[in-house]
Amino acid sequence: MIIDTHSQLFTEKALETMPKPMLESYKAVFGEEMVVSIRDILEDMDRAGVTMTVIVAVDAETVHGYKVPNDLIAEPVQENPGRFIGFASVDPHKGKLATEEFEWAIRDLGLKGLKILPHLIEVNPNDPLMYPIYKKSIELDVPILFHTGTQFHAGTKIKYCQPLFLDDVAIDFPHLKIILAHFGFPWFYEAVAVIQRNANVYFNIAGWAPRHIPEPMVRYIDTILSHKVLFGSDFPLITRKRIIDELKELPLKEKTLDRIFSENAKRLLNIS
Repeated sequence: MIIDTHSQLFTEKALETMPKPMLESYKAVFGEEMVVSIRDILEDMDRAGVTMTVIVAVDAETVHGYKVPNDLIAEPVQENPGRFIGFASVDPHKGKLATEEFEWAIRDLGLKGLKILPHLIEVNPNDPLMYPIYKKSIELDVPILFHTGTQFHAGTKIKYCQPLFLDDVAIDFPHLKIILAHFGFPWFYEAVAVIQRNANVYFNIAGWAPRHIPEPMVRYIDTILSHKVLFGSDFPLITRKRIIDELKELPLKEKTLDRIFSENAKRLLNIS
């Protein structure tokens, strides 16, 4: 079993509210082929031998008017049993409404986690505004996936995406399951420190062609962080088959590959 812990629902409907400058900046980097259908997603999974994939919602409605709704994420999850895992998203600026929507998305829609993009909501992860959401995540027993590191949303600032903010969160909420997306590049040494010292922090390699992962990070993945690393694609920004093929070309132990592809994700997401 291979589990992709991070991919996008970049269908035409999902991208309807992405601000035009952001959409154009993404297309400039990744091309027009980033707009896909559910069939395209499933075909990419099948070509790579991926059993299940996480797809994520986006809620940055207050700051940017951008939202990929939680119920839109739930549709392919419900229509394709055993293939999709849905992660919700909520806007902390909405206060109590955000925590209520979070609970609804998990309990009623059947989603299994939460995605937060700090640069889109313009809130540091350790801001007290976020803390009711963290408490709710612990109550619901689901992980939160944070975008960390650089990104390509035009007009947004990467300063909100520094991994060090998550150290505060991990310490204040030791029972909160935290995933650092994209291993925090270019602050990957900072990310390593946060991940290594906090038992509740994991990370993924989503959005990276493995041959471009910095060599020190490859060493950490194969040694002290092998029990924390998760396979993620960020599809359609990069194909799953390319990532898997290139991972197998890296100097990684078989045990490490097993952990990357399935063991760590199964443990974190309670998949049997």
